[in-house]
Amino acid sequence: MRKKINNNKTLSLEQKLWKAADKLRKNIDAAEYKHVVLGLIFLRYISDVFEHLYEKLKAGEGEYAGADPEDIDEYRAENVFFVPPKARWNYLKSNAKNPEIGKLIDEAMEVIEKENSSLKGVLPKVYAKGNIDSISLGGLIDEFSNIAFDEAKKRSADIFGHVFEYFLGEFALQEGKKGGQFYTPRSVVELLVEMLEPYRGRVFDPCCGSGGMFVQSEKFVKQHQGRVDDISIFGQESNQTTWRLCKMNLAIRQIDSTQVKWNPEGSFLNDAHKDLKADFVIANPPFNDSDWSGDLVRKDVRWKYGIPPEGNANYAWIQHFIFHLAPYGKAGFVLAKGALTTKQKAEYEIRKNLIEDDLIDCIVNLPPKLFLNTQIPASLWFIRKNKKTRKGEILFIDAREMGKLINRRNRILTQEDIKVIATTYHLWQKEFSDDDLLFKDFEKDNINFKEWKDLLLNRQSKIENLQYIDIKGFCKSATIEQVRELDYVLTPGRYVGLPNDEEDFDFEERFSKLKAEFLEQLKEEERLNKLILKNLGKIEIDIEKEGVK
Repeated sequence: MRKKINNNKTLSLEQKLWKAADKLRKNIDAAEYKHVVLGLIFLRYISDVFEHLYEKLKAGEGEYAGADPEDIDEYRAENVFFVPPKARWNYLKSNAKNPEIGKLIDEAMEVIEKENSSLKGVLPKVYAKGNIDSISLGGLIDEFSNIAFDEAKKRSADIFGHVFEYFLGEFALQEGKKGGQFYTPRSVVELLVEMLEPYRGRVFDPCCGSGGMFVQSEKFVKQHQGRVDDISIFGQESNQTTWRLCKMNLAIRQIDSTQVKWNPEGSFLNDAHKDLKADFVIANPPFNDSDWSGDLVRKDVRWKYGIPPEGNANYAWIQHFIFHLAPYGKAGFVLAKGALTTKQKAEYEIRKNLIEDDLIDCIVNLPPKLFLNTQIPASLWFIRKNKKTRKGEILFIDAREMGKLINRRNRILTQEDIKVIATTYHLWQKEFSDDDLLFKDFEKDNINFKEWKDLLLNRQSKIENLQYIDIKGFCKSATIEQVRELDYVLTPGRYVGLPNDEEDFDFEERFSKLKAEFLEQLKEEERLNKLILKNLGKIEIDIEKEGVK
């Protein structure tokens, strides 16, 4: 009960701070305001952690005897950011009513970067621009001064981490479509991580946004009594402002972001981790990206299963993920649902080759309205290299009817939904015998989804003793032969016993795909026209030569 009360306090704190910050926003665009607000939250966090250690060094007791509280090496030894005097929160708080407060905050950000090389180029310096007045800035400082901090560094990270994550989600909601470019809904991230189970090893996200996949991976390890040091993260992001958010998000969680790289070219043109072979790839790449410079990487070594079409990056991302997997690595990622059925020649051939090579482990059909930036239906793909179990099989899960609406436009997956989907997948993966489960109250072949859900959620059920079974309308383990018979279509509804997915028709997705195909046809037409003109030119030359004779 006590833990529940603490969680409620944290939640009310997040909501209170958001309400106050939103009130002070006035007419500033959400995309711009988020850097103002999140930068201040980060500054408050690192200043508090610094002050906590500063007081210990100043007291000079025990292991800190004789320590100099202004010696930067003392802080580096404890993995704490050094905050110079005029960048400390108390100094800024005392100047909150100063008309020059914006300039003072920018200068604070600059000196913090100067003293902490890992933050170089990361912190926002937008406070003196004039688009937010000094009174509002001072109000924000006063509001963020109310964040309770009277415990150790770890507790501070929990509080500020929750606040930072909450604000990221709220700003993403306000930005709508643009918000989805830096934020993957938390319930989707949780499902991906729960299914992949990244206990230890290298975790890679080549389109990492604000770092949600990494944060959730760290949470997963902690929740399962693992050691956070057992995982190392690698990332890449092409949007510099999003990369900055990611670096701050990870720093608040004390997650080492040394290998989270930024370059403007992106993962296809300038792979920042060319030699990396990861144990886990977790990603949410842009849906149906038509502007991915595919014409510049036609002969790339990553296209083992076929050259992706220039007009759509979906199958380029899939092969990029596979290329970076270790020999027994696993990948989980989000894609537009159209990738499951596309008949575009190159995409069809790549999908066919992936299936025949037994790389695809599981496909999850997601419910609508989960994503902030698009209404395009989406699915989760899971890839497993060199399978040890379930060779020659693919698990199909249809979760379209799961989740709950939080408003008219947005849906989330509940914790129960996540547990049912993830547990179904894990039961399917493991080796089992017919003695694993005795069905007492119903026949094994007649279990419906509700009974299956109740069984998985029943605390008295020992999950390790349960056995996977196909549930009509929800999950089906299909052989590659069965998938081959359906012409390599990967839509879960085709296998679990539901009608075809016509109700999931999405005009935006269909239009985007048709547009991409049309542009490809125009390119091909242009190429053929040039070839025809070239050949016609040769014929004219031959005629002239004959006339001379």
